Amino acid sequence: MPTIADARFQMVQFVFPEHTNQRGTLYGGRLMSWIATAGTLAASRVARGPVVLGAMDDFDFLTPIHQGEIVTMEAQVEFIGRSSLEVGVTVDAELPQQHAARHATSSHLAFVSLDEHGRPRSVGTKITPASATEMAVAARAEARKTARLRRLRRASGGDEPIPDVAARRAVILSRLVRPEDALSGTLMFAGKLLEMLDEIASITAVRYCRGATVTASLDSVSFHTPLRVGQIVDFRTVLTHVGRSSMEVGVRVDAEEPRSGERRYTCTAFFTMVHLDTEGRPAPVPPFVPQGPVERRLWEEAAARVARRRARVAQLRLATGSNAP
Repeated sequence: MPTIADARFQMVQFVFPEHTNQRGTLYGGRLMSWIATAGTLAASRVARGPVVLGAMDDFDFLTPIHQGEIVTMEAQVEFIGRSSLEVGVTVDAELPQQHAARHATSSHLAFVSLDEHGRPRSVGTKITPASATEMAVAARAEARKTARLRRLRRASGGDEPIPDVAARRAVILSRLVRPEDALSGTLMFAGKLLEMLDEIASITAVRYCRGATVTASLDSVSFHTPLRVGQIVDFRTVLTHVGRSSMEVGVRVDAEEPRSGERRYTCTAFFTMVHLDTEGRPAPVPPFVPQGPVERRLWEEAAARVARRRARVAQLRLATGSNAP
């Protein structure tokens, strides 16, 4: 049975111009896709077969990543259930001429092993920690899985829908899932979906503040049903909270079968976007006053997430020694 060290995989990327925004920093959605790719490679190696992303835990940028930098993603399988795998991914960035890597972000992902019919399949092995340090990592991974399942049970099979009444600050987008979006059979690769989610959240934020924005964080997101080639995928966003220079954008995703019109809920994700001035510094955004009971409820729920997010980022900076703003 593999140890955590045995289940480790490293992926390295150069940041090219096509990976960056107008400020020359890496798109958040692109990094999310890379993280999903690294996690998928680590999980599929251990599962010895295809896997699908079931959930991605909180994702926070601790420092921007610039064009020309080297990005190293280290993924490791930390816990294995019957058909599930908990994977941790750390991301470091460095300028080639400096040889000094800095911690950029990290995330934890949950994968499900699949059989040839796309159904959950037993992984057939377990992680055997080789040291006290690995035992602690495995215990934290198992605890994350337990907490995630508890949250999903409380949600009763779906996150709170984004209401139509809030459409005055919404972006709506529909597109077909194409063959090039799939990785295992007809299943859409979750990394591509994460990249699309980030893009449409960015559009919502840019339209509101009328300026450049960057992704600061993504709260935990669970994928309730997969997307498949040939389906129509609908994205609906809404602005849920506005701070001094930051905006929270909620994105709901639904799948539609073209022949029957049957619709299935896929996920809801909450992004934090930051408005930047021409010098790349956080800039004020216009004030937002929620109108009506639904928008006020969304604002109150978002305010609680903002408080948790600030505490989470402060803890991450303390744990990693990052002093970046």
